[in-house]
Amino acid sequence: MTKVITDVYFFFSCLDLKKWCYQYVNKYAAEIIHHDSFLQLSPTALNELISRDSFYAPEIDIFLAVQEWIKANPDVDAKEILAQVRLSLISLTDLLNVVRPTRLVSSEAILDAITAIMDKSSELAYRGQMLVDQNIALAAYGAEVLQGEMRSYLLDGNCYNYDMERGYTRHAITDTQEHGILIKLGTQCIINHIKMLLWDRDLRSYSYYIEVSMDQKHWVRIIDYTKYFCRSWQYLYFEPRVMLYIRIVGTNNTVNKVFHVVSFEAYYRNHSEKLSEGFIVPTRNVATMKFGATVTEGVSRIRNALLNGDTSDYDWDSGYTCHQLGSGSILIQLGQPYIIDSMRLLLWDCDKRSYSYYIEVSSNYLTWDLVVDKTKELCRSWQILRFHPARPVVFIRIVGTHNTANEVFHCVHFECPSQVEDKAQKSPMNRGKHLTINSTETDKIDQDDGDSTDDSVIIAAVL
Repeated sequence: MTKVITDVYFFFSCLDLKKWCYQYVNKYAAEIIHHDSFLQLSPTALNELISRDSFYAPEIDIFLAVQEWIKANPDVDAKEILAQVRLSLISLTDLLNVVRPTRLVSSEAILDAITAIMDKSSELAYRGQMLVDQNIALAAYGAEVLQGEMRSYLLDGNCYNYDMERGYTRHAITDTQEHGILIKLGTQCIINHIKMLLWDRDLRSYSYYIEVSMDQKHWVRIIDYTKYFCRSWQYLYFEPRVMLYIRIVGTNNTVNKVFHVVSFEAYYRNHSEKLSEGFIVPTRNVATMKFGATVTEGVSRIRNALLNGDTSDYDWDSGYTCHQLGSGSILIQLGQPYIIDSMRLLLWDCDKRSYSYYIEVSSNYLTWDLVVDKTKELCRSWQILRFHPARPVVFIRIVGTHNTANEVFHCVHFECPSQVEDKAQKSPMNRGKHLTINSTETDKIDQDDGDSTDDSVIIAAVL
């Protein structure tokens, strides 16, 4: 069966068949190398088969299977195939007592393997199980939490029922960073995506880093958000890596000295995000509640109305977020740092009024960069904004400076990065005629106060 699958693929070079073959051999690698059909594989098929990181079986077993294949195919030059066997993954005992006597590998290659084992175990070319689009951080796959308080919650799959007392795993935050949350997977796996929920029942933010290991001695940091504010859902991508242990270390909590994680998932995704200096360069709008974004300053009838994606259902009384000119701002916090170079917003446009404004961004709430300056322009309706260079962004502060109708700045929708090209957009409210305002409505648009979206007091702002 193995020979038929692999050789048919290499004959037809069919992408769909290739994908299916890879999934099959990923799942049954340990069985395939002991099957009689393994000895009948073509040199090309065998070479590609064992060269893959996801061909996960004990390396000594792979070596012995290759040895049997060479015996069954004596007329084939096996140097290229033997080069795919990862000698540094074989134990010292087996290298000396099993591999060396075969004379298939030079003594120099064996010494190089021993040196690699002794020097840099974290950089070895490990193999690992690859389960595409499956969360392998589950008890069903043998995953367990080895360190952290209230460990039973982290991998139970429940990301809804949590409060101040239960539903999360935690550790104390200290300057020495000796505490953390340690997860051991059921087996070593290839992973390129982690999805994690930080406790988010209020507006607190966290900082943290994540490192991985095969032996708990040599650690490699794959995520470093120690200098950034993060909240709610974390969607983390990195280069595919084989790992067995995952350690999450919280370094800051804006409310107290405890780091809380509600849910943790680990995947290998065929889809991956573009990365720049360890940060995602998003193509989708990440200023949404799904991605952990929230509005922390500004007045609105409905919290996060600015981020709910509704660009048509707004009027004089609702559907926008605002602030008093000369006081406060509209402040948006993204769930995690992203590399951003564009944004789009919709200014309230139910009449002919125009606005002036500027936008600043920050990664840490301490230092701010002015990226958009429209203080000397009269702007209305859709705004498509681009700036250079792209940079890590967590906070976006929109400050209105002028309104031709009253003393309030109103914004209906915000997104980043911009989801449309730079071209004129029609107002969602433009139905071929201009709206008129009566005296009562004129009185209403001159009233507003406050700059908070606190859940306990949502101010019913009016235009």
